[in-house]
Amino acid sequence: MEWFIKRMEALDAHTLYDIIALRINVFIIEQKCLYEELDHKDFKATHVFSLGKDGKIAAYLRVLDPGVSYDEVSIGRVLVHPEARGSGLGRELMLTGIEVAHERFGKDCVIRISAQAYLEKFYHSLGFITLSDVYLEDDIPHIEMILKP
Repeated sequence: MEWFIKRMEALDAHTLYDIIALRINVFIIEQKCLYEELDHKDFKATHVFSLGKDGKIAAYLRVLDPGVSYDEVSIGRVLVHPEARGSGLGRELMLTGIEVAHERFGKDCVIRISAQAYLEKFYHSLGFITLSDVYLEDDIPHIEMILKP
């Protein structure tokens, strides 16, 4: 799998459109969650994505600079296209995102996430530790988690 790693200013208009469309399809339409998708954080993020054989985005996340969502580096908007789920692509995506964070901010950086609660075991398998009880974020159960070096 080839991974593309780009800052906002390096994304062409078509790719950015595809990223936003997929995020809307997964997080707003599929999960039936109304929230502000365009939150201006994309300008302070490194976008990590792969393309499927059809040339469309198969997996995506953004690595947010420290101070954008938390004091620490953060990973968010993690998604795998519905047609690519169950293939292990989500694990590969997260491992790539963690690697990107370490390359940009050092191996000793702490990564904080707000994870959908049903994915807690998945994130534990990547080394994340649960920091909070379940809370609602945009009416979806979430937990705060952290990955320490």
